Amino acid sequence: MISLIANAETKVETSSGIVDGYKKGRVIYWDDIPYAQPPIDQLRWKAPRALNNPKNIISPKENNYCVQRPSSLGGPGGEGLYVGTEDCLYLDISAPVRKKSELLPVMFWIHGGGNTSGLKDLYDFNKMVRRHHVIVVRINYRLGPFGWFTHPSIQDFQTNLDKTSNFGTLDIIAALRWVKDNIILFGGDPDNVTIFGESAGGHNVFSLLVSDKSKGLFHKAISMSGYTTSISPKDAYFQKDKSSTSSHTSSEIVKKIINELSNKKETYSNKEIRDILLNLSTQQFFEHYANRETYEEIPLLTSDDIVIPEAGLRASLFNKDIVNKVPTIAGSNRDEVKLWLATAEYFVELDFSVVGSLLNIPNVKLKDEDAFEAFNYYRSSAWKIRGVDIPLKGLYESGNSNLFAYQYAWDDHRRYVVADFKKLIGAAHATEIPLLAGNAKLVGGYPLSDLIYPAGRSKLFTSRNMMRFWTNFAKSGEPGMSTNSIRWSSIVKNNEFGSSYIVIDNKNNLKVKEDKKTFKTLAKELFEDSRVNELEKCVILLQMFTFVGNDLYDENIKQYPGNCERSKSENFLIENASFIEY
Repeated sequence: MISLIANAETKVETSSGIVDGYKKGRVIYWDDIPYAQPPIDQLRWKAPRALNNPKNIISPKENNYCVQRPSSLGGPGGEGLYVGTEDCLYLDISAPVRKKSELLPVMFWIHGGGNTSGLKDLYDFNKMVRRHHVIVVRINYRLGPFGWFTHPSIQDFQTNLDKTSNFGTLDIIAALRWVKDNIILFGGDPDNVTIFGESAGGHNVFSLLVSDKSKGLFHKAISMSGYTTSISPKDAYFQKDKSSTSSHTSSEIVKKIINELSNKKETYSNKEIRDILLNLSTQQFFEHYANRETYEEIPLLTSDDIVIPEAGLRASLFNKDIVNKVPTIAGSNRDEVKLWLATAEYFVELDFSVVGSLLNIPNVKLKDEDAFEAFNYYRSSAWKIRGVDIPLKGLYESGNSNLFAYQYAWDDHRRYVVADFKKLIGAAHATEIPLLAGNAKLVGGYPLSDLIYPAGRSKLFTSRNMMRFWTNFAKSGEPGMSTNSIRWSSIVKNNEFGSSYIVIDNKNNLKVKEDKKTFKTLAKELFEDSRVNELEKCVILLQMFTFVGNDLYDENIKQYPGNCERSKSENFLIENASFIEY
């Protein structure tokens, strides 16, 4: 059993209270530090309030993650309509045990999960902390409709920052401000903070790059598989036309809430609706979001002109008067969407082998390998365009030349009797995090972690270099050179925006590459692709132009030489929305 040692050396007095850390190995941990007042009762749907209670004794808390649907895929698991609590604004800090007194670079982790799920506790960066002498902060922030909500009954009765819709974004900013004020007490440098996050965390990194509320709170940024989705406050409240978010606009939700009231009236004023919303229990409010279909989304980040500029996230990245200009890395994974394709009944079926039955792992079979690979190729390539190429181009046009791009391509998984994980998962969404962190806690540990991440030189090399690149960047603003002398250089050369990126992979395949794919070249390539039928091609185009960012379908479908009816593609997605839970 591992001994957790708390002593006087680890006791720290912060603005939030006194926290007693513990040592495990050569790392000190301080857990569950509140960075703002609990956003409950009358603080629901308000900007986070500073917490100034230095004499408070901070104790570890169980299950203090934010409200979300239970999920075993990047979430906390559990049963029922929801798990978590509205009292969730906490952060953890980990630092290396050391004798020297110089301040260390701070790496501020923002978890993913679509901004509707996830929690800080899933991610343990202790190896990176221990080996590379950085301090890692990981946070919770309000999720889903508690983190982003737009309704006149809320905003019209509030002032200043409280008029925003972007409460979850402000939580992240409040945590950064807490770090600026307190991290020196833990040995961290408040003038060298690197924000890094994956998926929705990468999206939030981009959001912080365009928000004037976060200016000066961080000094470098890393977006891993990020995207640039934002919505107008008007569309977050009400939409006339059907869309992926129209069923869960606030007007629709309030309509459902009122319909369930006993002794309901014909009409309600916004003041009365406000009182109803603020007095609902967590479950009474959240149950209207819990059972949405896979093709239905929640309006989240809004271009409210308070936290996020009115032009929206994507356009704002191109505005030199808006962008926070700091060295920035953006990257995506070669097989981003295999994470979802490998659970879709349209592509896979389950069987149980003898070995799989013993391990309680089903035998996963692909129904049509060619179609599976085609869907992955085009959609993952589109993710790179939307989540890497376009944001970096915007930052360049905003006057930033310290920009670096990558593609994660490591796929040396076991080819086991229960599944060919190399083919089925590949370099899928979020599969890079265990190599960056140096542990496979994210995928649930043994036996699955050993199947997906078998020990060996390939895994060790890739993990070692990811940690090296990320921490070099945190220290100096440049990712530097790999252990086998491959230099990762800026995408900007001779003051011109290029197309180079580093491929993060095993020793034989780690390399610098040039790639100029665009929606136009992908659409023409898809037109000639015999691996998928005509309807499948149209479905791929719909997903390329509407997923991972705002709806760009109408302006890009003209790039396709063939003919597609959007409604047929949308119906295909609805009819084939069934997923398998392993």
